[in-house]
Amino acid sequence: MGGSREFGIGRRQLLGGSVAGASLGLVAAPALAQFKVEVAGVGLTQRPFALAPFSNPGRSPVAVDAVVVADLERSGEFRQVASASGALDENTRPDFEPWRAVGADALITGSINPVAAGRWDVRYRLWDVVRGEDLGGVSFPARDTELRLAAHRVADSVYEKLTGIRGIFATRVAYVTADDNKYKLWIADADGEEPQTALDSPEPVISPAWSPEGNRLAYVSFEARKPVVYTHTLSTGERRVVANYRGSNSAPVWTPDGKGLVATLSLAGHSQIYAIGLGGGRPTRLSDSQSIDTEPTFSPDGASLYFVSDRGGSPQIYRMAAQGGKAQRVTFTGGYNVSPSISPDGTRMAYVALLEGRYTLMVMELGSGMAQPVPGALDVESPSFSANGRMIVYASRTKGRDELITTTVDGRIRTRLLGAKGDIREPAWGPFRD
Repeated sequence: MGGSREFGIGRRQLLGGSVAGASLGLVAAPALAQFKVEVAGVGLTQRPFALAPFSNPGRSPVAVDAVVVADLERSGEFRQVASASGALDENTRPDFEPWRAVGADALITGSINPVAAGRWDVRYRLWDVVRGEDLGGVSFPARDTELRLAAHRVADSVYEKLTGIRGIFATRVAYVTADDNKYKLWIADADGEEPQTALDSPEPVISPAWSPEGNRLAYVSFEARKPVVYTHTLSTGERRVVANYRGSNSAPVWTPDGKGLVATLSLAGHSQIYAIGLGGGRPTRLSDSQSIDTEPTFSPDGASLYFVSDRGGSPQIYRMAAQGGKAQRVTFTGGYNVSPSISPDGTRMAYVALLEGRYTLMVMELGSGMAQPVPGALDVESPSFSANGRMIVYASRTKGRDELITTTVDGRIRTRLLGAKGDIREPAWGPFRD
């Protein structure tokens, strides 16, 4: 389990095949599972909040307020306290004393109002219980199919008002499932709900990567009897072959401007990193070694590329200029460090290290080079930072099956996707949605 796509560790040894896959637009499916929140460690500092049940005269098909609570708790920064009254809408100024008595620092009130057939107006207001102040509110129009997204946007707004940091509950996660030699590329809400199929194939699909604007994915499919890089527009289902050169084409990542890809190609007879234009043309070689160079990922400012290479004798993470050139080694501890993911602010790197026989999630402070394992994150594959850098998603194996897990960077709050059919692989957390 875990490891680099080029070094053939774990389940990636199984990835090979033939026959064509079937491309689809986003096709909704029954919810695979709900995330279960697991709390680890002691001395957690979480801000207590309360939510008065939203006024819901139209009996909306989604429990918006329950989604808001689950989002905030999953962040690891908030904990819900008992409700001190019945439903309150956003226009009612509450009596703060009962809410202070139950220990709430903040109170969320709101309503879900029908405005037309299949259309709703979701409103909320946030209150500072300690100071008795109105912190403002927002209204989100939504169709029936958009109510969960509206709930995520409420949670994002609350989160930002209370922390000053943009929320990621309305973002999406891409991942792959494998079951009975059937492979599906999924797009789901950040909480794992509302999964939709982007690609359904009898052959392996790996390495999904989000474009900067969040409407396209790049990935590798084996449907042509070899690894080929595709781009896929999610809104239309349109696919394009971007890299089908001789040998292997793998590990794509978008350039920061979304106009090209960087990927691993074996044009030189061994895996090296190349820049590829979406419109074709000759790839530009960026890395220059006689070793395997793979798994490129950009720094947030687009100035650097981090990648994995065994040029020092074992797989380690290196950094070079985005235009190529001399590489500097970044990881030095241990003999196996792969799958770098850089936080959006550029200060941290998540990666997978082989420690005491277990593929362990590590987080390095790039300024100091100090790295620590994330508690409880073992048998890890493909870590990916959330758009605000506060959480990480990864695949893991528990009791013989693969699962998708999100964790806070300190490992104290984990969410586990339970009950999905087949193995879950290759997660990638998408960008903010405007």
